Amino acid sequence: MPESAETIGFIRGCFRSVWSLELLLLLKSDPDREWAADELVGHLRSSEVIVRQSIESLVACGLLVIQENGAVRFLPASADLERLVVNSERLYGKKPDAVRRLIVLSSNDQLTAFADAFRLRKD
Repeated sequence: MPESAETIGFIRGCFRSVWSLELLLLLKSDPDREWAADELVGHLRSSEVIVRQSIESLVACGLLVIQENGAVRFLPASADLERLVVNSERLYGKKPDAVRRLIVLSSNDQLTAFADAFRLRKD
């Protein structure tokens, strides 16, 4: 099964880091469970900042919800998003290095665009 442009675009657009993908897949593995941020930090052996940023970006993509008590859980906003998550998980399982490169290159593209916005130009 060749990777669809839609899945590749989804990966590049929704995951700011590989940590974000790992966090999402952890939450997806038990979609009825609510996770506190400190539980995620410990389980993923990550930092509070990375977990917080990952949660924020995944909520913005419509993949997670934050409960009233502050816990998060996997709850895609649509069936299409859930399908893209499944496709991304499948691709990550088959070609983890390729998916990591997609995420890293996407992050580098965003940093370059940001830096270019401040580049001085001669008029």
